[in-house]
Amino acid sequence: MCFTCYYDAVHTRGTCPECLQDRLLPGPRNADGQPTCATCAQIPYDFHCERCDVEAGHHRGRLCARCALRDDLHGLLGGPPGSPARVGLVDSLCASERPESIFVWKRSPKVQALLGGLGDGTVPMTHEGLDSVDNKQAEHLRALLQHHGHLPPRDPYLPRFERWIDAKLDGLPDEVRQPVQHFATWHHLRRIRAKAAAGASMRGPVHSAKQEITETVKFLVWLHESYQRTAATCTQQDVDEWLATGPTTRSAIRTFFVLAKKSRLNTKVTIQHRAAKTSRSLSQDQRLAWIHELLTGTSESLPYRIAGMLLLLYAQPLVRVVELQTSVIDDGDEGMTITLGKHATDVPEPFASLLREHLAARPNLRTGAGPDSPWLFPSIRAGRHLHPNTVMDRLRDLGVNLLGARNRAIGELVLECPPSLVADALGYSAQVAFLHASKAAEPWARYAGRRLSAP
Repeated sequence: MCFTCYYDAVHTRGTCPECLQDRLLPGPRNADGQPTCATCAQIPYDFHCERCDVEAGHHRGRLCARCALRDDLHGLLGGPPGSPARVGLVDSLCASERPESIFVWKRSPKVQALLGGLGDGTVPMTHEGLDSVDNKQAEHLRALLQHHGHLPPRDPYLPRFERWIDAKLDGLPDEVRQPVQHFATWHHLRRIRAKAAAGASMRGPVHSAKQEITETVKFLVWLHESYQRTAATCTQQDVDEWLATGPTTRSAIRTFFVLAKKSRLNTKVTIQHRAAKTSRSLSQDQRLAWIHELLTGTSESLPYRIAGMLLLLYAQPLVRVVELQTSVIDDGDEGMTITLGKHATDVPEPFASLLREHLAARPNLRTGAGPDSPWLFPSIRAGRHLHPNTVMDRLRDLGVNLLGARNRAIGELVLECPPSLVADALGYSAQVAFLHASKAAEPWARYAGRRLSAP
């Protein structure tokens, strides 16, 4: 028997069709194509682990993979075996449905150094201790410990933003560093810390803050090198020249100068709000073609096709799509519905069938998180969902214009239903829905008024 067949045999569990017992099924398939247990297949070998007595493939001697992994982890961690922190960490790692994957993971020298540091206390088993390591292995372990309750939950974006600010300010001349440091810490960092304390997700605010800080640094460096002026001596002409000779992202310096005026650092410069002159949008034919491709094509795996369909059918931003939980989907006798806003919305076929297929085989459920992940799109990291950038990059590589697809989807929906109903169903504000309605066609309120006044 080859390794692949042996591995499949010793990892197949279920009800034996012969003796009707729930146990390991390493035996050959019967006439109905169902695997059988070792007793019914007359296999003269006892698959029970000599330590935990669980029937499983033996990994080391007569130990199952989970017990062998536990021994290895205790050896790497060292320290007193009864330490609650150590026991919790080992239990978290051994909770993986496939303990063999942890064997592969712990081969890394970085993982071994991390586990050794946690065991001897040089790396405290806290968020601050894991921050001091700052690598992918530490982040994986952090997610696992949070998921199993051994570390308190913490938004991952805030500490990264704090480190990013320090790196951004490093090496800047004092004329640039001082106003940017004040802007980054007293405005953005204070605001983001307050939102994080309230439990809000920090991905969006951190992304926006980084863009504003980056553009402010670029402008002040250019101003210092070109005209030897600072934020305090900057003129309106300097700002107008900067905005007129570069991309539209330069308008992000507006927030800095609004605050500069309030603090009396510079009261001479005024920057108006920037309004986009055009709005990206697919044609309806392009949208329908992408819907057909994602429903029937094989150009992408099922989870990303599902995410793309939620974008194209329901105008859901991918940042919101990855945060959906399986509880928003209700598959009853009268059909499937999905709750994206204030009330449930029907899921048409054949998309409903695709969703059922995805729910029955969601990926990344055999990690340390176990099969009970609430997310519609689970991540490889325990207790987390897929990062939105992962889904965005996959769909962009496929050729989907993400913003154009969302604009076209909501534009078509507000043509078919009153914008207020669309807003309630999809989780949009009424203001945004009516804005898209006015861009797409006659607003419903104006249409009704004309109908009433018609002779």
